[in-house]
Amino acid sequence: MGLQHLERRLERMVEGVFARAFRGTLQPVEIGRRLTREMDLKRTMAPKGTLAPNEFVVWISEPDRERFAAIEDELVDELVLLAKEHAQVERYSFLGPVSAVMETDDSFPAGKVMVSADFTPGEDPERARLVLPDGRTVSVGASPLTIGRLPDCAVVLSDSNVSRYHAEIRPAAPTAALGTGRSRLATPTLYEVADLGSTNGTRVNGMLITVPRLLDDGDRITVGATTLVFEAG
Repeated sequence: MGLQHLERRLERMVEGVFARAFRGTLQPVEIGRRLTREMDLKRTMAPKGTLAPNEFVVWISEPDRERFAAIEDELVDELVLLAKEHAQVERYSFLGPVSAVMETDDSFPAGKVMVSADFTPGEDPERARLVLPDGRTVSVGASPLTIGRLPDCAVVLSDSNVSRYHAEIRPAAPTAALGTGRSRLATPTLYEVADLGSTNGTRVNGMLITVPRLLDDGDRITVGATTLVFEAG
């Protein structure tokens, strides 16, 4: 499914006059196929499920690099999204953030592509995380982590009761954290969950929240019919 979505999006990117530059040459979707194949080939079992590579380098020829120049940034973004979608379908998890870059190999003829994939831990492996129902984990960091149905959410859920952008987990403001009476020294980073105006609401440990709610280790966050567990790290 992820590759089909990628192909449709990339077709729109190179439609019209610009598309003629790609006829008979390396197609963007072929890079996507190589990337997902590397994920499948290098997957490995871990205590909490199957790990897949999260750092990708795409090697192509100089002529192909020049041909992709106008859409390279968009293509890289699409490849990162594809990796996340493929991981969701196959129930893979990552050690850290997903990244992709394109490089040139002067020895490659036009049309040749190679994708290298590696496992790269996140900057802070001890940071907080969200445990999904299937056992996969998603790290919680300095940026808000959005939960919803749309593919650009950090946590994508195929739950019809979940809104497109349902809720987000983010670092709590210092004033909110101090207001609880907790020690900032004992807990360097506190996180809160906020509902994003969802249709069915967000619950923490069974209670509907109407304002952002500070999270404790082990709190159960319910969106739609799906329950996620917050681990403070």
